[in-house]
Amino acid sequence: MTIGISPLVDFALKLMLSSRGHERVTIHFLNAILGEKVKIASIVIQNPFVGPNFEDDKFLVLDILAEDEQGRKFNIEMQTSIPGGLRQRLAFYDARLYVEQMREGDQYHELRPAIVICVLTKSLLKESERLHTDFRLRDEAGQVLTDDLQVHLLELTKLTVRRENLKTATPVEKWAYFLLNADKMTMKEIRELFPEPEFAEAAGVLEVIKNNPDQMDNYISRLKYQLDDDWRLESTRSEALSEGEAKGRLEGRIEGLKEGEQKGLKDGEQKGLKEGERKGILIGRIETLQEILGLAEPTRDELSGYDATQLSELCEQFRFRMRTGQTE
Repeated sequence: MTIGISPLVDFALKLMLSSRGHERVTIHFLNAILGEKVKIASIVIQNPFVGPNFEDDKFLVLDILAEDEQGRKFNIEMQTSIPGGLRQRLAFYDARLYVEQMREGDQYHELRPAIVICVLTKSLLKESERLHTDFRLRDEAGQVLTDDLQVHLLELTKLTVRRENLKTATPVEKWAYFLLNADKMTMKEIRELFPEPEFAEAAGVLEVIKNNPDQMDNYISRLKYQLDDDWRLESTRSEALSEGEAKGRLEGRIEGLKEGEQKGLKDGEQKGLKEGERKGILIGRIETLQEILGLAEPTRDELSGYDATQLSELCEQFRFRMRTGQTE
């Protein structure tokens, strides 16, 4: 039986990387991201998960805070959407993690590095194809002023490693593959694909969620929230695009028929691309909901024949079934 629990849901990631007794999973993840010769040997989770059911708490913070034996501070978070100002928010979190160390009488040289790690299921850096990006204070020639402020991005959409060459992948690539596919694998497959015991231990934490009714309720609650939040952001972008298209058509008429026709062709081409992208997003959401609800129909081939309106309606039907507890 597959694990069935995705670490891309922030509740699951929080339990996986901040549960007492499983610190070596967190250490292995951090060492993979940092890629340093001198590895982290020990870690203290500063905000372990101890909360009750939080179904109605839409603003619960599920970031992971930790400190290693060198005193370095870590903040790990999951982002399944790209909200406005995300770059600035990550810089703010890093600066706050750094500044909050300072107390009256402390010396600047006593400050320890502050490191923010953001796992993204969508692309933030469109101009880059790198899976892992490491930001620090450097000059244009690459000379480092200090390593005390770091922001690491793990953009999962940029993973190119496949199952068949996973054993030769880098530690970062292995973790990216695990995050994307753990829910669809069995424990046996995970042990075969990942010889490092930390991955099996991480999968074991995910299995605990599935077997614990309270944790499963919290997991489904956060999954619903992430899907709804993603839907709200996508709807806002769609509305903005529609307004932009209407304005463009009006300007085209004013500027002249010929120019308007050229612009209309271009707008139509862009709209077609957006339509295809939107259908892909909707099909992905529907497949996730089908897995939760235990539904096999319609198939991906059948869904591909639906237009965006039909997919949107079907997605809403499945969402309603989840909200009303119709999971059979």
